[in-house]
Amino acid sequence: MEKKYVVTLAEDERQTLQEMVSRGKAAARKLMHARILLRADASEGGPAWDDAQIAEGLEVGRATVERVRQQFVEEGFEAALERRRPNRLYRRKLDGDAEARLIAVACSPAPAGRSRWTLRLLADRLVALEVVDSVSYQTVRRTLKKTS
Repeated sequence: MEKKYVVTLAEDERQTLQEMVSRGKAAARKLMHARILLRADASEGGPAWDDAQIAEGLEVGRATVERVRQQFVEEGFEAALERRRPNRLYRRKLDGDAEARLIAVACSPAPAGRSRWTLRLLADRLVALEVVDSVSYQTVRRTLKKTS
């Protein structure tokens, strides 16, 4: 069966991977991907192991080997070693104005019958003041932690 994603390393890439593996001073995932690429190398002088051999020899799943091969061919050397950045965008619940209002409320005197503001009280007050439609007390916690 002909491989769809054939890994052919350039001499400098092979050298970089061998140094990385011999040093052992990188994240475990990165080192494993380096070992997979070294064994999958089909260029002249490379071992050109098949996926089953690599998976068995390095004790990883076959899907991992296939995925590393694919990333190397489609996205390049660095992409096969580094983690992907998440492509999800998170909308911030509290923008700069809302954060300022939160801090102003947190610095104001506590409500009657309370000695201090709790995170849940602050979240409820932001909703009552119509700063936001809804907000989690954890969002309030993260915001105050970030700004303190």
